[in-house]
Amino acid sequence: MRLKPLREQTVVVTGAASGLGRGLALAAARKGATVVMWDRDGDALDAAVAEVDAARTGPALAPIGRVVDVTDRDGVRRAAEEAIDATGGIDVLVNNAGVVSGKYLTELALYWVTQAFLAHMMERDRGRVVTLASASGLIGVAKLTDYSASKWAAIGFDESLRVELARRGSNVATTVVCPFYIDTGMFSGVKSKVDWLLPILDPDHVVAKTVDAIERGKARVHLPPIVGTLPLMRMLPVRAFDAAAGMLGVNRTMDEFTGRRAAAAPSDPSPIPGPPTAEG
Repeated sequence: MRLKPLREQTVVVTGAASGLGRGLALAAARKGATVVMWDRDGDALDAAVAEVDAARTGPALAPIGRVVDVTDRDGVRRAAEEAIDATGGIDVLVNNAGVVSGKYLTELALYWVTQAFLAHMMERDRGRVVTLASASGLIGVAKLTDYSASKWAAIGFDESLRVELARRGSNVATTVVCPFYIDTGMFSGVKSKVDWLLPILDPDHVVAKTVDAIERGKARVHLPPIVGTLPLMRMLPVRAFDAAAGMLGVNRTMDEFTGRRAAAAPSDPSPIPGPPTAEG
């Protein structure tokens, strides 16, 4: 596959004030990309924008920070138009914002955000839509019913969009990232029964793998790689599948879950996917 560096590209990151979103914005700026950062927490966003501004290199323009609630469809549309006008064109859209909230609405936001940029990207006939999903979008997890359901939807969204774009002959592509739990605080307390096989992931590692996937044009990223075998497990009878999941301790990972403290939650609206912007 042909490497397409982020240098001189424009990248939009939702949930960019903290967690994976902040990490991805920093990584893109360090590679010479102009970054548009959205988040609902204005104070945290201001701090993140300043940090990204200090980190940018090469031809990267100063980052643009915009307070956006991705559940506000009209607000998303207006902010998308402003981003396009300010930068002249969007090359990479990273759908990262989300929370473990017990609601599906925040995950529908990835549809609204993508819809706001897609016509522009298709008109230019280039670009990439990146969706931060989760390993829990590949296997149901006890005590994560709503979260798992939303991440299954995210993976289905990416797959449907990918094949639709291909059928229409568009050069706009997609990438979906499916990580196990990420150590960002969003899923504090979760435990892995087999951490040598399914370790709690370091955020910097997830950021690095995601950026590499974007530049290399990868359609799908599983972290750790063993997560990619989950679809194969579905060839097993249901009881055998559930037993295998039990041996891996999948449905006990949330037993000691505490999550973020209430005071800290507003500052990190990004889920990590699979677990802050995507975790778990």
